[in-house]
Amino acid sequence: MLSTRNLLLRPKLKNRKQALKTVSRRRNSFAKKSKYESGKRAVRIDFTGEEDEEKHEQVGVDEEDVAFSLKGSARSHSHGVQPLGNLYFTPSSVNSRDVGLGNLKTLTDELILDVLGLLSGAELRILSTVSKSFYVFCSHEPLWRNLVLDMHKNGFIFNSSWKNTYITAYNNPFTAVNSGIRVRDFYSDYLFQSWLCANLEMKPEWLDRDNIVRKRGISVDEFVLNFEEPNKPVLLEGCLDNWPAMRNWDRDYLIRVCGEARFSAGPVEMKLEDYFRYSDQVREERPLYLFDPKFIDKVPQLGEDYEVPSYFDEDLFGVLGKDRPDYRWIIIGPAGSGSSFHIDPNSTSAWNAVIRGSKKWILFPPDVVPPGVHPSPDGAEVACPVSIIEWFMNFYGATKSWKKRPIECICRAGEVIFVPNGWWHLVINLEDSVAITQNFVSRRNLLNVLDFLKQPNASALVSGTRDRVNLHDKFKNAIETAFPGTLDELMQKAMEKKKKQQLSYWDSVTDSKVGAFKFSF
Repeated sequence: MLSTRNLLLRPKLKNRKQALKTVSRRRNSFAKKSKYESGKRAVRIDFTGEEDEEKHEQVGVDEEDVAFSLKGSARSHSHGVQPLGNLYFTPSSVNSRDVGLGNLKTLTDELILDVLGLLSGAELRILSTVSKSFYVFCSHEPLWRNLVLDMHKNGFIFNSSWKNTYITAYNNPFTAVNSGIRVRDFYSDYLFQSWLCANLEMKPEWLDRDNIVRKRGISVDEFVLNFEEPNKPVLLEGCLDNWPAMRNWDRDYLIRVCGEARFSAGPVEMKLEDYFRYSDQVREERPLYLFDPKFIDKVPQLGEDYEVPSYFDEDLFGVLGKDRPDYRWIIIGPAGSGSSFHIDPNSTSAWNAVIRGSKKWILFPPDVVPPGVHPSPDGAEVACPVSIIEWFMNFYGATKSWKKRPIECICRAGEVIFVPNGWWHLVINLEDSVAITQNFVSRRNLLNVLDFLKQPNASALVSGTRDRVNLHDKFKNAIETAFPGTLDELMQKAMEKKKKQQLSYWDSVTDSKVGAFKFSF
């Protein structure tokens, strides 16, 4: 059974803070299937690469430990890398990592990989022949991923691994190193955790909490009064029933309709057929996420397959016409892909509609920064864990003891979540998913947006437009022209609202599974 106390990681790993603890004897088991693991396997893994059904002794495990479960297609680390804790229970106590690096052994794994990231594919190939240690480091998939993405901006054909993809795409004059080579005495927390985060299933306790308010068939006025005005999230059911997308958007339809159109997936543009090929094969810590703001311009038919739910009809950024910032996206990704903690751009509110698949959401209100997330003082940059799974492994548990706990839910196909402006949120796909999301400005958050756009560092904060500095004046003037007197009216209401003492939102939230208890994201 592998728990957060079964692995011993160095306490000061860069970008891997509060990582896994303690150790186990050579083998660990993965058990306890989630209810979302239909058809998936839970197996015992030998970190030297062999599956083993024998019983084994564990060290550092107590009754509070909860097992992790590997994804059904997960395989042991391709090069036999083991967690550092296993080194202390081997007879030889020799780590080939250090032996093969020579005097470079004092460098951290992260620094070694940073240096290797400066090399070309041919140089990595040559260096991999120096020692077992350099072979493992030079085979690290993110190195080859970066090479592919940097050199092939117009898309790529994924071929089982990033290294093979690189070699296939560029017809390099060298032959791929046999990926079957295994190094049985290589111990590295950093490399092992990268593999672990790429192959873990979501634990049941990460999915069970559901405390968002769910509504079906409410009026627009009720939505505005109870959710948009007080800036509360809500999950809306049944408002996508008439969308053609709900009936049509399977893979075959999307590939046929989109044809040769290329969509943004990370730093590259890809045909949808090629992206699906990639998402079917890849198993990595941070899968590429197809997230395209120009999808309707590229494929107008996609825009005819859905309509904005009536709750979000008012979108005042529309007064800018073609000058408006990016505001709508098609989102496609495999299980494990998603968005780490962020606040939606330009202080807008948003809605996100799931057409295929399901998504786990975690939201914190504007005054609560999620654990493990470190925004810069001006809000222009946000530092957070390397991957979404890593955040769950190392920080999710901390929220259980917080006075103000996060709002959580699983949003399934046919459901829409309203994300109020200023709320931190994280989203991870629990299965292959397709969704539509739009950001909008209504009268309820118009003043917030204007305040955001006129900040001194607006050029660093405003997104989705080339003219960041002048967007505030353009928007304000357009609003005053299109809706005379509206700004004065809203400012007067805002002043009156400040004079009233209101009940805290957290005093009114209940958990749908536990019953009445108070939250104080």
